[in-house]
Amino acid sequence: MDGRPSTLAVFTQWTEERYGPESALRFRSPEGTWHTRTYAELAAEVRAVGRALLGLGVAAGERVAVLAETRPRWTYTHFGLLAAGAVLVPVYPTAGEEELAWVLADSEAVVVVCDDDRQAARVEALRPKLPALRAVVPMDELPTLPGAAEPELRARAEAVTPGADAAIVYTSGTTGPPKGCRLTHGNLGAIQDATLPLIKGGPGDSTYLYLPLAHMLAQLIQYTTLTEGGELCYFGGRIENILAELAEAAPTHLPSVPRLFEKLHSMALSLAESQEGGRERFEAAVRVGVLAADGRLPEELRAEHEAAEKTLYAPVRAALGGRLRWALTGGAPIAPATLAFLRACGISVYEGYGMTESGGVISVNHPAAVRHGTVGRPIAGCEVRIADDGEVLARGAMVFPGYHANEAATAETLDPDGWLHTGDLGELDADGYLRITGRKKELIITSAGKNITPTEVEFAVQRSRYVSRTVLIGDRRPYAVALITLDAEEITAWAAREALDLGPTPTTHPAVHALVEAAVTEANTTVSRPSRIRAFHILPQDFTLEAGTLTPSLKLRRGVVAERYAREIAALYGE
Repeated sequence: MDGRPSTLAVFTQWTEERYGPESALRFRSPEGTWHTRTYAELAAEVRAVGRALLGLGVAAGERVAVLAETRPRWTYTHFGLLAAGAVLVPVYPTAGEEELAWVLADSEAVVVVCDDDRQAARVEALRPKLPALRAVVPMDELPTLPGAAEPELRARAEAVTPGADAAIVYTSGTTGPPKGCRLTHGNLGAIQDATLPLIKGGPGDSTYLYLPLAHMLAQLIQYTTLTEGGELCYFGGRIENILAELAEAAPTHLPSVPRLFEKLHSMALSLAESQEGGRERFEAAVRVGVLAADGRLPEELRAEHEAAEKTLYAPVRAALGGRLRWALTGGAPIAPATLAFLRACGISVYEGYGMTESGGVISVNHPAAVRHGTVGRPIAGCEVRIADDGEVLARGAMVFPGYHANEAATAETLDPDGWLHTGDLGELDADGYLRITGRKKELIITSAGKNITPTEVEFAVQRSRYVSRTVLIGDRRPYAVALITLDAEEITAWAAREALDLGPTPTTHPAVHALVEAAVTEANTTVSRPSRIRAFHILPQDFTLEAGTLTPSLKLRRGVVAERYAREIAALYGE
């Protein structure tokens, strides 16, 4: 079709023909200078990678793994291996040795392209476990290798069909080893067909990309931005610098996890609270701003809105570069207070929903159809229904054909009629908007037989800016209790405002306990009686990827948490 290339194997050839001299990529050098690459230069880099892979003997359909941080060479490598007819196997650079070995062995990757020599050494150490592996190549060196002729590469790219695998993306695996989701060129094309008309972009637009390209959302954003002729602006590589960098990068589009927006909200509120009466003025400004955003601003509040424009709304927009037209978020619910704050400031944030097995998208809010508190309506070509037990089911051309080398798992996830069993619980309202209420496997059933959806309670507690994570416990127990971690930055700022010395262990300070207790009490008023938290314990450290309590996509490993903190849980039940 005219709106996109026939497959991703000819993607950069297609974009070069349409946008050749336009800026395709923008990135910061180690010295701090911004550089750009045109669509013509992008295509040349991709061809160099593709020719090198053919020179290494990569055959059509063989798997090439990429183990690297998000940066331009990830993009060159991605499209280069697809042009060579290979299949992408993205690997999180933070993956542990066991997970790395499993993904590379299970996918039978023949080449691993690594960020640097350190990552290459990790893979080399695993060679005895990887019989299919033929080459390990640092990413910067790949285009310099002897390669095949360009006509051979072009013929390989043009031979790829929509039904061929484009990627095997391994799920995070909160339990058991990760499963490899096969995604075809046709699956990913169906996502583009459905989403390109929803949120417009084009030459002159810029998408700030800091999400890991090992994740489907970042890959989809990459496809969409370049299909429309926009510019991908890569972050500088340090997560802690993102908010400062956004002001300089001045993007028009920002895909993100909710945490970034919630952090911006907290920073603005903390700044307001540093002045007497600041919190009351801040909350009033948000209320007025939401009325204006909804077109319901009374004339008598116009002067108040204009004052807030100078003191709050404009500075917040400037902090994000001043050009941001929309932001997209998913993966976890975003706090309603944060959404209201951003709307008041004139920033549109759209929540979406999907999973790797659905090509990354099932439903999404967009400018023409948005309902806050939901994840939008199903995209075109995707059917959604709710099973009798509340599970969300999806069907369409974007749904994957199955797991790599795992027929049993495929049969559990895809039924004979093509319905994908997402494992998520949800509801469809009268207008077709989808609301996700929890995970089917995480459902807690108390010893009294009461069903509790833990995420509903956990997110209610996490609306407090002082709480980082909450884990609800209660399966086969008489009542629900919780393990809670603190947002260290917010607690430190709060203690400074209150002139409190929290000592070496802030989690045991009575004032901190009271702060968390207030958040739990407030959350308990919003949930059913069986779901209410009867006792809680504040953990001394947050959950992290390094500690093994979070997956690479930052989902909780509930089994690991329950096992590691079994003593604290037992104490909450008086055992």
